[in-house]
Amino acid sequence: MYFIVESGSTKSDWVLLDGKNNQSFYSTMGFNPYFHSSDLIEIELKRNKDIFEVASQIKAVYFYGAGCSSVELNAIVEEGLKRIFVNADVRVDHDLLACAYATYNGKPVISCIIGTGSNSCFFDGVNLSEEVPALGYILGDEGSGSFFGKQLISNFLYHRLPKEIEQDFIDVYHLTKDDLIDHVYKQPNANVFIASFMPFIAKHHSNDYFKNMVREGFKRFIDVHVTCYANYKDVEVSFVGSIAQIFETELREAAAAYDVTIGSLIQRPADALVAYHQKYILKTQTV
Repeated sequence: MYFIVESGSTKSDWVLLDGKNNQSFYSTMGFNPYFHSSDLIEIELKRNKDIFEVASQIKAVYFYGAGCSSVELNAIVEEGLKRIFVNADVRVDHDLLACAYATYNGKPVISCIIGTGSNSCFFDGVNLSEEVPALGYILGDEGSGSFFGKQLISNFLYHRLPKEIEQDFIDVYHLTKDDLIDHVYKQPNANVFIASFMPFIAKHHSNDYFKNMVREGFKRFIDVHVTCYANYKDVEVSFVGSIAQIFETELREAAAAYDVTIGSLIQRPADALVAYHQKYILKTQTV
């Protein structure tokens, strides 16, 4: 049996393949080595009875995670996983590779992640390349949940939101300035907290204020993370993450401004990631 895992900073989707074309699906919190230790990963997985009960039977774990971008960072996640999956070959790689696999349809593609954070790469079916780095929620993550969440929070505190939206924010969250500052500057996983306000933006996305904010944020993403590829007008640009799908109209408007051709929009990349593994990676292996 195999686990294929797609992990953002907020949540992880786990797909169990049993070798008989049966799939089981599980979810855990997201594991990002910038914010989470091997010990925490071990503790959280032990709490998930469904995963822990089958752990000793797992032959291999293919884990693709946000923040898994170097040998040192990958080792943090790998160590936590190996403590649980003691009989498995554990392979940890960047979530950007999962994005590339999920969006690959036999043709070269610029693959983009727009979730809690954001990133992009070019994938030709063999080689993956990045032209610009992902700088995280403080310096980068253009067009992402944390990018828009920061704008929402700051504009709320500056009283720059439309009055009816400001009042709804107060009614929904009951958060004071001190509460927000504490969460952002003192509590762990600030990026996840900031991005957690995306459902509120989605709730009001028909309002011109948010339409413009989201459209301009997507333009910023495309300007930084798509036009950096010399062939960006010649290949499809595909996206994974619910934000791209929920705000598809604004994304397509932003793309049109740069003559970008949008390929696929995949809300849940785990399914496409599994399909890629079955076609290209697992076909020669026995379960």
